[in-house]
Amino acid sequence: MAEINSYRDLKVWQRAMDIAVLVYELTRSFPRDEQYGLTSQVRRSIVSVAANIAEGYGRSTKPAYLSFLRISQGSLKETETHLILASRLSICDEEVVTGILSQTDELGRMLRGLIVSLEARPSH
Repeated sequence: MAEINSYRDLKVWQRAMDIAVLVYELTRSFPRDEQYGLTSQVRRSIVSVAANIAEGYGRSTKPAYLSFLRISQGSLKETETHLILASRLSICDEEVVTGILSQTDELGRMLRGLIVSLEARPSH
């Protein structure tokens, strides 16, 4: 197992960043009139996933870290909802959204696994 010296070493953070790049690439093709609507919303929510993982890692207590990881989970679900709406509105390619959603599902499982793992560890 790789040593964790920073939030940047966390696979869950790395995956969140990879998905953020995909979402940014996808939203480049969104209509201009969605720039301050759906484009902005989906970008903010996906960035929030990685940012909250990082912020939680930097907190000094386990409860605070867990709280930020749970916020990340919520932001991930928000991202999925925005992407599904964009697909339903035919703003973007449904197949691309389906591919991203399969990655967000995996990221959600990773986040859940990290939360369960942290909850099982004794506090010091």
